[in-house]
Amino acid sequence: MSRPDHTLPAAEGRPEKRGEERSGKSEPFVDDEQLQLAAAYVSDAQYNRNIQFETSPKAIRFYKLYNHWSTRGVTYFFILADLFLGLFEDPAVYLLPLWVTSTVEFICLLMFSIRLWHFSKVTPTKVFWKDAKNICVIVGILLTSVDMIVYLVLIENGYPAVRWSRVLRPLFCVNFTESRQLRRAFRNIRNTLPEISYVFILFMFSVAVFSLMALKLFAKRKLTTVEGAAYFSNYLDAFFSLYVLVTTANSPDIMMPAYEVSWAYAIFFIIFIIVNTYVFMSLFLAVVYNDYKKHLKNEVRKLVYMKHRKMTEAFNILKTKNGTEFAVQDSQWRQLVKLVAPEIPSSHRELLWRVLDDEQKGFIGKESFIRLADLLNIQIVQMKERVHPLEKSIPNLYNSRVSQLICRMVKHQGFRYTYDVIIVINAIFIGGDETNPLISKAEWVFLTLYVIEILLKLYAHEPRAFFAKFQFWNWFDTIIIVAALLGAIVNATLKSSDGYSSQQILDIVFILRVLRLIRIVDSFQRFRILLNTLVNLIPTMLTYAGLLVVVYYIFAIVGMEAFKGRIIFYSANSSDPAAKYCGNPALKGSQFATLRYCKNNFNNLLSAFILLIELTVVNQWHALATGFVKVTHLTARIFFVIFHIVVVIILIKDHPAGNLVEVMETSENDLGNTDDTNLNSTLRFRIASIRYKTVDALLQHMFEGELKPEDEIPTLEEIDNLSPDDFPPKPHTFHNVI
Repeated sequence: MSRPDHTLPAAEGRPEKRGEERSGKSEPFVDDEQLQLAAAYVSDAQYNRNIQFETSPKAIRFYKLYNHWSTRGVTYFFILADLFLGLFEDPAVYLLPLWVTSTVEFICLLMFSIRLWHFSKVTPTKVFWKDAKNICVIVGILLTSVDMIVYLVLIENGYPAVRWSRVLRPLFCVNFTESRQLRRAFRNIRNTLPEISYVFILFMFSVAVFSLMALKLFAKRKLTTVEGAAYFSNYLDAFFSLYVLVTTANSPDIMMPAYEVSWAYAIFFIIFIIVNTYVFMSLFLAVVYNDYKKHLKNEVRKLVYMKHRKMTEAFNILKTKNGTEFAVQDSQWRQLVKLVAPEIPSSHRELLWRVLDDEQKGFIGKESFIRLADLLNIQIVQMKERVHPLEKSIPNLYNSRVSQLICRMVKHQGFRYTYDVIIVINAIFIGGDETNPLISKAEWVFLTLYVIEILLKLYAHEPRAFFAKFQFWNWFDTIIIVAALLGAIVNATLKSSDGYSSQQILDIVFILRVLRLIRIVDSFQRFRILLNTLVNLIPTMLTYAGLLVVVYYIFAIVGMEAFKGRIIFYSANSSDPAAKYCGNPALKGSQFATLRYCKNNFNNLLSAFILLIELTVVNQWHALATGFVKVTHLTARIFFVIFHIVVVIILIKDHPAGNLVEVMETSENDLGNTDDTNLNSTLRFRIASIRYKTVDALLQHMFEGELKPEDEIPTLEEIDNLSPDDFPPKPHTFHNVI
């Protein structure tokens, strides 16, 4: 029997739940279907999913399967497989037969269709067809299918064809529900474009005016560049050269021909740099950052309201009347947590209950219940007092005075400081000449000392505690030392044999030696805080990296279709005369060929990505662009300028990483590692990490001081229509959902 959807209606007309009519101290009863629905709401709140789903028992089972890690993993696998096809299609890193790549792509499209069908079975029909991301996926599948068929027909009949639909592949990565962080990043950037467009137009107008002035100043003086080209001879060249100067990539080269004539001409370029590089770019960065942050806050505010709404819906399903207030009983709460997080042990559940029911009433109210979603995102480790294996097997020896003295010495800070000094000395030897016999023998001394260190630590500390899940530095030390020891042994063995030429193994040994120096970071608290900050930022940076990959992929496909085969790389020992001009006579004597940039081409997806990364770094990007202009047409500049605007100016400046670092450092100082000592039990717990399980939780922490009120939640329609201008929310627009 289908139940009413608790997420779709507005809050005012929502029907009463059956649990609201029960009162007294009798044991509450909630059937399994209600419990499954409540668990779905809590799970959505925990992972900040704002999917509106049907609430029938069948739909809930489908929804649970839809969110299972295995089905999501399969979706990610086929998305990656679809993207990686670009490596094996013409132009390819390794060319596969057309029928192979076509078959793989067809399977990917089929799996995307099945995933979309699965999603349609858990969401209301009207909601499904109003969702833009579903329409994008459907259109992408249809267009790709049509393009595949047309391409195959044309190729089989000997006609030239272009696989234009390959630029649509990143859309699948963005528009499936699993990629909500990626969609949010795109959406926020899209929302910032209207505001930053005014600054950008004014900036381009400034460059245009300066270009006209440069044309009037230098065109009639018949100056030439170092390469012999005309200097500011036409307006388009002047505009492009000055735009490049904003990025500083051609400074001071672009100024030198005029500067050689008169020092006064340098004033023009200095004023241009001050106005456009420093003033406009600083203004642009400020507008981008502030506008992006404003829209990001609005997105996070929607997440918070949706989370509270779903937790309230779950509370309404489970609540019973307890005297004068509604509450959730202990037994129902435990059943719920078992469904939401079956992986956590009973002792962890007991800790969560003690935190929520701090007065030990046997029930919790709405405010405490809503906190459950956040508590489930905190990583907790149970502290177990374990006996060392040696103490079990040889207690007399292990507990002897000498043995305990060794243990105290190993656990003392002096032991760590001693090895810090050893690491510094080792660094000095690593920087020395490897052929020196003294340095070569010293390496074995250091390796021996490191092995002794690990053995002493394992002697003093219980091994399972030493190699616990969150003991990162212990794992790092051991792996690096063991790997370095094995590498040194293999290297020495190969050297002793005839015909040794394994430079790769020697390189690995050198790298492992250098990596040992990172261990000293753990000795300084401030370094640990900074390192933990970087680790905590990984989820956010991965989202940002995904955003860049999507944009890179689109530009790479377009670049491959436009420039493939135009520039050819020849190996260093090639005797072919064409190697001097990258296989294209148009590049004879060019800066592109002189600088040996031939490997920077669009002849396959891998080369295209490397070239786009070089363009992102900005240095010499104008020289790279000029090379492709020479082998195609002047309009090729448009491709490179658009890439610079989209990636360097908009995407890179649109990412507020600095604020995240500040927040995470504050979190490190506030939380630390906390032990629970208030439980009437021998169990002890500590917060294993302040890392957030989801990017959404991190963002909410950033703005939690501004995301109020918690007790009043908008309707779904109001949440969807929230805008940055409504921040903070107006009290009269919110309705209590109870």
